[in-house]
Amino acid sequence: MSEETRNEEAVENQEQLDQIVSLKKGDTVKGTIVKLEDNQAYVSIGYKYDGVIPVRELSSVQLDNASEAVQVGQEVECKVVSINDDKENLVLSKRAIDTENSWEELEKHFADQDVFEVTVADVVKGGLVADVGARGFIPASMVERHFVEDFSDYKGRTLRVKVKELDRENNKVILSQKDVLEEEFEANKQKVMSELQEGQVLEGTVQRLTQFGAFVDVGGVDGLVHVSEIAWSHVDKPADVLSEGDQVRVKVLKVDPEKGKISLSIKAAAPGPWETAGEQFKTGDIVTGVVKRLVNFGAFVELAPGVEGLVHISQISHKHIGTPQEVLKEGQEVQVKVLDINTSEQRVSLSIKETEEAPAQAPRAEKPSKGPKIDLKDNPNVSLSNQGMSVTLGERFGDKLSKFK
Repeated sequence: MSEETRNEEAVENQEQLDQIVSLKKGDTVKGTIVKLEDNQAYVSIGYKYDGVIPVRELSSVQLDNASEAVQVGQEVECKVVSINDDKENLVLSKRAIDTENSWEELEKHFADQDVFEVTVADVVKGGLVADVGARGFIPASMVERHFVEDFSDYKGRTLRVKVKELDRENNKVILSQKDVLEEEFEANKQKVMSELQEGQVLEGTVQRLTQFGAFVDVGGVDGLVHVSEIAWSHVDKPADVLSEGDQVRVKVLKVDPEKGKISLSIKAAAPGPWETAGEQFKTGDIVTGVVKRLVNFGAFVELAPGVEGLVHISQISHKHIGTPQEVLKEGQEVQVKVLDINTSEQRVSLSIKETEEAPAQAPRAEKPSKGPKIDLKDNPNVSLSNQGMSVTLGERFGDKLSKFK
């Protein structure tokens, strides 16, 4: 062996001795995963024996198995947790180094408020957990724009998040996907609203139903169809005629970019009832309708959804009535005859009595006379007053009395 070779080996041995001597708790070392066993990873760091990374020290999040974090042959950087040469026990932590290294990057994400991807490592009470070097927590309220009842199928999903809150001293990292989705939604909303035009007719999908109307998705943005704009006929509750997921044709009534509101109408996108009423109903037709409203001067009868006609009180019954309520009630089905129809003015005159046969007239009984009949020709001095017939003394004996004057 040459002198030069001996010198090289001596230097190498001295370096190994220096490493053995200098290795202590808290040191940072690099090595290669050589074995996964007993739910821990064995690492070769060039020391006289391999180090061990327990599963709890592999990641900042809870793992069921060491293989979820590392694979054999992977190079890792670790911190020495404890060392006992007598027992050849060297415990390392990958998690400690990952957490230290992650804070600089997390602080940059927080300052820039940029979007990055994370993988859901676990579903816990109150939200989701992701490994971002440190333990990143996504509260349930910050996962989606909508309410999610069950997160059980979120494990393993990739989410796009922002750093919502950062506290290095308490090792606290709060992430939010909802903020990302909200920003994208608002950007898309402004784009869609800038392209919408009043009077435009388009297809939409019913997203939500409320007491006052239906929210319809028109290209990623919801517009409101007020309950009064759902149908030409009266609608009490939107749920009576619509369901979530229904495809509907809507007309844009109004777009307000400043308030972020879109007003839509389903009924305006369909032919109006009066547009077809002229074909459905002709003068002289007898049709079935429903009494919708009663007023002092008559009854409004619905012939078709959105088409109402008036039965004047004089056309309700052959007999004299004081009010329509005497013979009709709201919701009652009646037969009516179309007397006149004017679709341009949306007016229909109807008659109920003309659909019914008039009752036979009873003969009038003669009134019995009271006292003897007086012939005015024979009694020129008889006069008729407001109180009945009377004969005055002046008129009867006027000519005779004048002789005594």
